[in-house]
Amino acid sequence: MTNATAAAIIEARSLEEKFDPEMRFRPLTPAAGWIVAGLLLTLSVFHYYTAGYGLLRETTHRGIHMAFVIGMIFLVFPFLKSHESREPVATWWRPFGISIADWALAVAAAIGSLYVPWIFADLAFRVGNPLFIDVAMGTILILTLLEATRRGVGWPLPFIAILMMLYAYFGPWMPGILTHPGATWSNIVNHLYLTSQGIYGIALGVVATYVFHYVLFGVLATRIGLGKLFIDLASIVAGRYAGGPAKVSIFGSAMFGMISGSSIANTVTVGSLTIPAMIRLGYPRHFAAAVESTASTGGQITPPIMGAAAFLMVEFLNISYTSVILAAVVPAAMHFFGVFCQVHFEAKRTGIRGLRDDELPIAGEVLREGWQTVMPLAALLLILFSGFTPYLAAFWGITCCLVVGLGRQPVVTVGYFAALVASVSFGVTTSLVFSLPMLLVLIALAIRARLQSEEGRARVIDMIDAFVVGAKYAISVGAAAATVGIIVGIVTLTGVGFKISFIVTSFASELGEMALSLLPAGWLTINGATLFFTLVMTAFVCILLGCGVPTTANYIIMVTVAAPALGMLGVQPIVAHFFVFYYGVLADITPPVALAAYAGASMAGADPFRTGNTAFRLGLGKVLVPFVFVYGPAMLIVTPEFNWPDFLLTTGGCIIGITFLSMAFGGYGLARLAGWERLVLGLAALPTIAPGLPSTFAGILIASPILIRQVLAARRS
Repeated sequence: MTNATAAAIIEARSLEEKFDPEMRFRPLTPAAGWIVAGLLLTLSVFHYYTAGYGLLRETTHRGIHMAFVIGMIFLVFPFLKSHESREPVATWWRPFGISIADWALAVAAAIGSLYVPWIFADLAFRVGNPLFIDVAMGTILILTLLEATRRGVGWPLPFIAILMMLYAYFGPWMPGILTHPGATWSNIVNHLYLTSQGIYGIALGVVATYVFHYVLFGVLATRIGLGKLFIDLASIVAGRYAGGPAKVSIFGSAMFGMISGSSIANTVTVGSLTIPAMIRLGYPRHFAAAVESTASTGGQITPPIMGAAAFLMVEFLNISYTSVILAAVVPAAMHFFGVFCQVHFEAKRTGIRGLRDDELPIAGEVLREGWQTVMPLAALLLILFSGFTPYLAAFWGITCCLVVGLGRQPVVTVGYFAALVASVSFGVTTSLVFSLPMLLVLIALAIRARLQSEEGRARVIDMIDAFVVGAKYAISVGAAAATVGIIVGIVTLTGVGFKISFIVTSFASELGEMALSLLPAGWLTINGATLFFTLVMTAFVCILLGCGVPTTANYIIMVTVAAPALGMLGVQPIVAHFFVFYYGVLADITPPVALAAYAGASMAGADPFRTGNTAFRLGLGKVLVPFVFVYGPAMLIVTPEFNWPDFLLTTGGCIIGITFLSMAFGGYGLARLAGWERLVLGLAALPTIAPGLPSTFAGILIASPILIRQVLAARRS
């Protein structure tokens, strides 16, 4: 790793820590830093080993994961945000620079997390009739978990969890349809702590068995140079055309998003190269930052490695991860197409050029230096699409990253991949006959690199650091997932989810009746109007909730509450889940809390709020697409009614609608657009939301006078 690369990694990490609250650790003394690094490394090694050699019993695996992540939060996050910059001082009441209270909370959280796995043999006899010690340990875990989540991701999520527990306790005094018999504290703890419906539920399980491994893979893949390869390839493909760096930003973010599910990490990594180039060629600073942050939010919806919500979808819907990948391909492409259109029209309107040949990387050199870095992603996809579990695919992807990172020898990389292909053919990827020799090869490569040269020793240290950083990403996510388990547990305990769904659909039905009274007869049915207003309210709540709650927690809460409402209106489960997922991700570029946009603004030296507004406008493709696949589920490919004519009609109509919207917002198509022409094009895009030949032709018909004027204006110029 060169000095420039190391400096870029350090700069990107500092920006992530500045804008991502989940990465904002407090300063530690050297001794405390070694302790935390050792715990993080242990957590990564634990997950890496179990992914390849077999997971532990479900409750035990989740308990160990939670003990690590919650315990470490008290060591690395201060009680108050104002204490983040305080220099640590080691005294007798602050061992290693961390207060005794934080050490005590860390130990209490770890004990509370491991208690349920420890009593697992007797658990069946205690569920429904907990002992005093069970309630006491559950109370300790709930309290420490809420405080850990507050420190890690902020107050909104624990606040919602507390409200839900109060609702469960004071059920008899709730108004109207929300009334229920209520539950004692003992019953609440029993349900949340001793059963798999609460803290130890699906959310924590997915983070502990899927998400962690793919986050670790993404960090390692970036360290070995796969992210740089993607950016260079994007420059070669798109850099020479009008507005080149902005288009490089889109293609680079799309490819980098394949290995990173974090919007902020994507923004600071790709943006460190593309934002300065955009500004240099003449893009306004806020626009350059907005382009990068909007494109980067697509990482959470870009296969094969999406955000944690994608893995939760696997568990909630009981489908394969490959099905989720296939369903996500076209909607993700539509998002990037929408950003691309607006960037292209902006470049044409302002006359911004592309990059010259001397400003572009040379294709031959890029491929010669970076082809090995593609092998880990190829290995992961090979295992995944061969029918093996997602965590086993991640195990071999991580192993391949280590082979490439430690060896840097084409013969070793090709030999490893060939052996992996052969093992998949015979179905022995989980066998010690194959996996143990591979690990011995890794150890040999590490020793050889360590003894060979200063560069080899740096590679070993870099791989170890990647394991530490990968675990660092998982700390706050793990705590948030466990806290979401409290919310989901209360929903299952009280049945409030279906009550809220009934309230939402009833209100949407009233709005639908009002709309029908204002429209000509036959234009809309009551069911259609109810569905539309339900979708609008769901989208609005997703964006609003995303202002204070992480994407994963947002998705789980909204799926628990909104999916039943959409299901009552005939929306297929996978469609409802994707709708909620997309609007939850949109919060990263929606003011006032647009973290990805603010990270980009910091890099560009732009106004954060103006950047967020522009990013939201550039992301309108992501706003439109979820409505399209609700009305045309064929876009998701894996739906039961899929057929090619419907798919082509839906996708084609969506492309037309996004193009019209992009022209309207950019003020340019083939030539400049007048204000009234932009308004007409915006209206023409609306019928394309409902896929079908009549609606698509209606949109084209509305836009046709403007399109004809554009063609004539382009010929004159």
